[in-house]
Amino acid sequence: MAQKILIVEDDSNIAELLHLYLEREGYEIQIAPDGGKAVELFRSFLPDLVLLDIMLPVMDGWSVLKKIRAESRTPVIMLTAKGETSDKVTGLEQGADDYIVKPFETKEVLARIHAVLRRVGGEEESAGAKKLSFDKLTINLDAYELLVDGKRVDTPPKELELLYHLASSPNRVFTRNQLLDEVWGFDYFGDSRTVDVHIKRLREKLEGISDKWSLKTVWGVGYKFEVTAA
Repeated sequence: MAQKILIVEDDSNIAELLHLYLEREGYEIQIAPDGGKAVELFRSFLPDLVLLDIMLPVMDGWSVLKKIRAESRTPVIMLTAKGETSDKVTGLEQGADDYIVKPFETKEVLARIHAVLRRVGGEEESAGAKKLSFDKLTINLDAYELLVDGKRVDTPPKELELLYHLASSPNRVFTRNQLLDEVWGFDYFGDSRTVDVHIKRLREKLEGISDKWSLKTVWGVGYKFEVTAA
């Protein structure tokens, strides 16, 4: 069965170009010309991936992304003319899986789609094994659940994935670019500030919970999940 992609784009020329190119690659495509229609089609079409513009009529891309993330982990690639670092960071913080700035090459879009779908498929194949436990802390990537001192703490997907990645290799130091490449799954060179933002938010959730582990900054290098020997 063909994988389904929802294109959310109000520029009909761009939308049709993507439609023709992706359909030729074997994907089943639906187009939403505004944010309201995007939410409606997302729920009825049930796409495997969403290409989402930011500047949209009716409801902007941020609002659409928020609604999608409230009910699904379906991969979302932001596709927009906004190329400032702040926009990229905002998209990633809110749960986007990738970010492509217009103008773009259709081959690049296809490569990003393949990469994101491959990552999602890989996670599904290894389901049932992604759970880590430490003193007063459980990171369950299968259920996308974080338990702190026995209580469930609401955590955005990328924050949880970042914490899981660090905790999977206790005491190993990761650079910001390594984390972007290995957690976000694509080269986001030049915007490593998003890692700092995610670490800051994780620390707010985990501060003072246990003296047996901690999120440590290694100045001039990056971060590590430090575990203290018993």
